[in-house]
Amino acid sequence: MPQYQNLFTAVQVTGPTSDGIPLGRGNDPRVGKPFMLHLAGRLGNAQIGPIYLGSFGVASLIFGALAINIMGMNMLASVNFDPIQFIRQLFWLALEPPAPQYGLHLPPLNQGGWWMISGLFLTVSILLWWVRTYRRARQLGMGTHVPWAFVGAIWLYLVLGFFRPLLMGCWCEAVPFGIFPHLDWTAAFSLRYGNLFYNPFHALSIVFLYGSVLLFAMHGATILAVSRYGGEREIEQIVDRGTASERAALFWRWTMGFNATMESIHRWAWWFAVLCPLVGGIGILLTGTVVDNWYLWAVKHGVAPPYPNVFPAVVDPATLIGGKP
Repeated sequence: MPQYQNLFTAVQVTGPTSDGIPLGRGNDPRVGKPFMLHLAGRLGNAQIGPIYLGSFGVASLIFGALAINIMGMNMLASVNFDPIQFIRQLFWLALEPPAPQYGLHLPPLNQGGWWMISGLFLTVSILLWWVRTYRRARQLGMGTHVPWAFVGAIWLYLVLGFFRPLLMGCWCEAVPFGIFPHLDWTAAFSLRYGNLFYNPFHALSIVFLYGSVLLFAMHGATILAVSRYGGEREIEQIVDRGTASERAALFWRWTMGFNATMESIHRWAWWFAVLCPLVGGIGILLTGTVVDNWYLWAVKHGVAPPYPNVFPAVVDPATLIGGKP
């Protein structure tokens, strides 16, 4: 007898579209007429729209579009405005920060000035979007967990592009805008400061990253496994515990000796996810400002063993005079 499996067989429930609760005074109207989309129903709720932008949302999109256009036009200019080469080399194109000689001063537009302008617009766009998420949560009477989780990501973004370059005294320390170039920056950053893997805050960030993945997989798999008993209706299960909730709890108590609750699993996941960029940003902020070489720091504190002296000592060529030490 075949068993019911719902990993790929999601049931779509369709009905009349809904605009949601009425908006209070001082709110702009929602945008778009809601409609049902079958493909969206396979991923989540089938209803598309309406969306609330408001003044902060519109301003955020304007500043974000300006930032992306500045980046794109500079990348297009770097290939002599050839659209074919722009598409072919898009993953390798970059808008670089100012050169070291400019320090924290304003450089010419083509020497990093465009990077600063686009970075400013992008930052304003992100902060306005944060205000939008906070105000929407308050409008709906929700907790503000989502916007405060967003702050964790904004913190890491600001550390990479603003706080650390400010402490280092040079905008050249910031990350370039580009797909592969920012990955190259990450690799060079790690090599320059003695391997970022020895940074304890980086290690903690990886722990919370993988921990978030594990918690999300455990929770998602558990709810899918008991959704045949209505496990996806978590609020009902909390109020009136039934077969699904009890079986999920029993599974983890039988396999691990302890089980999360419908509430605590989300709290764990929230903290793990937020702490990932939070401690990662601390590790980046300390690199070059407090610790110049993470490998030497690890050796000093007994975290990593020193390399054995297999080869003879190397003489620094800068100490040679006339070819002799």
